[in-house]
Amino acid sequence: MATDTPPALRYDTLERLRVPRPVDRLDHVADRCRGRVVLDIGALDETALAKRDTPHWLHGRIAAVATQVLGVDPSPRVPPEGLVTAPNARIHRGDAMALDPALLATAPIDLVVAGELIEHLRDPLGFLLGLRQVLPGRELVFTTPNGNSAAQALMACIGREAQHPDHLACFSWKILHTLCRQAGLSEVDIRPYRFFATEMILNSRGAKRLAAQAAQSGIRLIERCRPLLSFGYVVRARL
Repeated sequence: MATDTPPALRYDTLERLRVPRPVDRLDHVADRCRGRVVLDIGALDETALAKRDTPHWLHGRIAAVATQVLGVDPSPRVPPEGLVTAPNARIHRGDAMALDPALLATAPIDLVVAGELIEHLRDPLGFLLGLRQVLPGRELVFTTPNGNSAAQALMACIGREAQHPDHLACFSWKILHTLCRQAGLSEVDIRPYRFFATEMILNSRGAKRLAAQAAQSGIRLIERCRPLLSFGYVVRARL
C-alpha cells in the first residue's frame, strides 16, 4: 500500500526506522511495468553492456513485460534515428534533464522508470521537479545505490571504495525521503534492494567467479537481517 512517508519522519538521530526487507531490484521494477506504457530514462546502461541480452539488463526486462517502452539515453552509441531493442521498445538519444516534449507526446506514458540514474546527475532535485512539470500525475519508479550499504562498509575495511567514475552523489533512506518531499512527490514508497555482483560474476571465471558468488550470498544475508545496510533503494512515487 502506498504511503506518504516523508512528512512522518522526525529526523531525530536515534529515530527508529521501519525498513522492509530488501527486494530484487530488477524483479521489483519489472513488476511495476507489466502491461504499461513506460518511459525508461537512462535506458542503455552503457557502463554495463555485458548485461545486454541477459536477464540482468533492466531495459530488456521492462520491454519483455510492458506494452510499449520509450527509452532515453545520452550515449553516442544511440544513433540519431534511435535504437530498436524489442518490437515494442526503442531507445532515443536525449538528455534526462531536458526531455523532448515531442517524444513524450508520441505515447500515452503512464509510468516513468529511472534505473540507477540520479546518482549520475548534477541536480537530482531539479530532475524530479522537471519530471513533475512535464509528466504530472504519472507514477515514477527510480533506483539508486545506498551510501550506507554493507558492501561499501566491508570495502572500507580493506581500504577500498567501489564507485563508478561518473557518480556525483550517494543517497540514504532519510536523504531519499527528503529528496521526494522537496520535489513534491506523493504516495512515496521506499524499499531496499539486494546486493548484486552481476558484472563481476559475468566477467569472471573459475575461482574468481565462485568468490564473487559467495560474497554476494554473504552480503545478502547481512542485508536480510539489517535492511538499512542494503545495496540500494527502489523508490516509487506519484509525480
